[in-house]
Amino acid sequence: MTRGRGAGSGSDEPAARPVQLALAPAMSDALARWLDGERATRDRSDHTIAAYQADLLAFLAFLGMHHGAPAVPGRLGDLTQSDIRAFAASERGRGISARSLARRLSAIRSFLRWIADREGLDVSRALSTRAPRYQRSLPRPLGRDQARAVLDLAAVSHDTPWVAARDTAVLTLLYGCGLRISEALALNGRDWPLAEALTIRGKGGRERQVPVLPVARQAIAAYLRLSPWDLGPDDPLFRGVRGGRLSAGAVEKLMVQLRHGLGLPPTATPHALRHSFATHLLAAGGDLRTIQELLGHARLSTTQVYTGVDDARLVDVHRAAHPRS
Repeated sequence: MTRGRGAGSGSDEPAARPVQLALAPAMSDALARWLDGERATRDRSDHTIAAYQADLLAFLAFLGMHHGAPAVPGRLGDLTQSDIRAFAASERGRGISARSLARRLSAIRSFLRWIADREGLDVSRALSTRAPRYQRSLPRPLGRDQARAVLDLAAVSHDTPWVAARDTAVLTLLYGCGLRISEALALNGRDWPLAEALTIRGKGGRERQVPVLPVARQAIAAYLRLSPWDLGPDDPLFRGVRGGRLSAGAVEKLMVQLRHGLGLPPTATPHALRHSFATHLLAAGGDLRTIQELLGHARLSTTQVYTGVDDARLVDVHRAAHPRS
């Protein structure tokens, strides 16, 4: 079996793949049809479809090298646990993390189930392979005082008043509504003025209703009063200095500046404000189901990581305050 270079080559990136056999036309067609189905019937995002395509191309290329001939749909029923384990070992040897490998194997299982239904194949042996275990990393939220400090500093961080007001409005929206940065920056003029609840179309096309705090509405209104740009229905709500849509990179750069000014760790990113929204709601008595809806998580297990964050915070408080510590 041909493998790429190992993870010990001195780089954090996965090792390059060796020269691959061309994908068989029938398999290429099957993969395209599966991806089209995922996009149409499951409303997958373009990012997810691209990830699935990369996952399956990696797997099918490995099968071609492993067996010495391009993989074809009718032979996928011959796959065994040994084939899947060999692929997993090859990926780990390239430096793929356990988490990324688990996601890759999940996409492969979905594709195998789909093609088994259409080709009348038995892929149970391949599907019986367990995914690698990995430790789900906990979010790194800011404390309440830290979040307030970020917003206060953003208000005076730029010499141009409308830019400082814009930065404050964006960060207030992330922290006050728990939006992803892409969701906040996708807002247009037709979304203003913000209603009591904002309809957000998030990952996988899932829509959710997010209550808008008065402080967020007030921050955006203050920014728009100072903005030199007219706001038409199709214009971006948040603009860059040249008038185009504000980019996520610009907000990330802003957070770098703010965390340096406040002495915060590198984990203080725009997404950390969304984490802070969820964690602070939970600490104030919010229930997980409600927080799941507000964040737009498809699975409750994704939201449950915040219970671990809250438990960790309680342990830290106990250790710091208990007289026997």
